[in-house]
Amino acid sequence: MDDARVNLKDIANELGISQTAVSFAINDKPGVSIQTKRRVREAAARMGWKPAYAAQALGSSKTMTVGFAPARSMDAFQTEGFMLHFMAGIHASLSRSGYGLLFRPCATLDEELDTYRDWARRKRVDGVVLVDLLSDDPRPRLLHNLGLPAVLAGGPDSDNYLPSLSIDDSRTMTTIMDHLSSRGHARIAYLSGDKNLDYSRARVSSFKEFVSRKNLGEPKVEFTDFTPDKAAAFTLRLSSGKNPYTAFIYENEIMAAASLRAMLESRTASMAVQGSDEKTAAPALACRGLPAMVSFEDSFICQSTYPSITSVHRDAGLYGTKVANLLLKIFRGEHVGGNRRILTPKLVIRESTARPVR
Repeated sequence: MDDARVNLKDIANELGISQTAVSFAINDKPGVSIQTKRRVREAAARMGWKPAYAAQALGSSKTMTVGFAPARSMDAFQTEGFMLHFMAGIHASLSRSGYGLLFRPCATLDEELDTYRDWARRKRVDGVVLVDLLSDDPRPRLLHNLGLPAVLAGGPDSDNYLPSLSIDDSRTMTTIMDHLSSRGHARIAYLSGDKNLDYSRARVSSFKEFVSRKNLGEPKVEFTDFTPDKAAAFTLRLSSGKNPYTAFIYENEIMAAASLRAMLESRTASMAVQGSDEKTAAPALACRGLPAMVSFEDSFICQSTYPSITSVHRDAGLYGTKVANLLLKIFRGEHVGGNRRILTPKLVIRESTARPVR
């Protein structure tokens, strides 16, 4: 029998029972015996019957959909590998339980808040995944008041409205700083993203604490709003002069790669102005004496540049899977709460920090 044409009436005719009995058995409702439910499910599987989404929605209060509406630009999603792999992990977990992921990128925080209100009013989703916790963030309270189940990737939520899973960024920053210090770097700058983001604040705090504890002078932190051109401009300015910074930490790999390119272009142009021939202006010579570079995000970009860029690696797909699993526990009525730190990141040492500072 053609799978697309199998319906409850077909199953009823096959088993010689009423269509109502088949419906009760499929939806696990009282009124039919355990034996009948088993026979119906076995026949449905054998005949290739699949539930129609619309029928499920009408027969249940569930939408079998999870919402994801981060306030980020589409350009950010197209260039940031971590978030794409994170979403793939969410989808992989949800799909195994029959849920779909509704992705609705928002341009502003207000638009994101309005989206949650709309979803709750129309009962469009069963729950929400939240990312990028802000200082004085209104979203956890709103979702709690709307009665919309949600989990936070990051955090923790200081008001304890939402359960969360986070990565220990403070320890990661210490690992980076230990590595750079072991290479002899004392002038280190951190080019962060958005000062309002929870994880950025945690990284800045850890960075400043390390600089103070090791007596490395005044901690240098610049916020770039995740703009590659800003990161490159800061890098060029801070790596020149009488007392230049010898190492830079970037919030993501796009900023690091853009800064590396800017430095190589600047050095190559300087060689040309000084009358160097084409051979001596080769990229290998331009790379000599470059400051050390570390990215807080890892991707093929870090592996493909020359020199390759030292970076923090974490399994974004696995992170997304674990966040989705936490939300599924809520759907099943299991008690979850508080914050758990998971997935200890690994620092992958590459060419950009391989040599000690001269």
